[in-house]
Amino acid sequence: MTTTDGEHKVLSALHGGGHKVTPQRRAVVRVLARCHRHMTTAELHAAAAAERGDVGLVTVYRTLRLLTDLGLVCQLSADGRQPSYVLRRPEEHHHHLVCSGCGHVVDFTSSDVERLEDRLARETGYRIEGHIVEFTGQCPDCRAGR
Repeated sequence: MTTTDGEHKVLSALHGGGHKVTPQRRAVVRVLARCHRHMTTAELHAAAAAERGDVGLVTVYRTLRLLTDLGLVCQLSADGRQPSYVLRRPEEHHHHLVCSGCGHVVDFTSSDVERLEDRLARETGYRIEGHIVEFTGQCPDCRAGR
């Protein structure tokens, strides 16, 4: 199986940080790198276990915690729903639009948000280290009762 750029970057960061890169952890990273939508822990576990039968749920949780702490994965916990995860793409800072009905997540980018961050930093003197923008509402399907 070929390695994607995202997978390679994450595995390099883990290795460079002195973290173990086990075959099971590699399977979790591979699933994250190949999927371009937010996935729950259960979805990640099912996909990684389908690839490698010895990937346990605890391994998935520990790997996600480590990757989130290292800033390699974006965690979304909208409206008290089960958290979902997506591999952070450093070239693209994204934000979230979350359906309050079905939980569907749409990622989006916005230079307006980046400009707002710059303005807030100038006006307040803060050195802003990051931001999370999350809008909630109802998707067209939920509004239509589908």
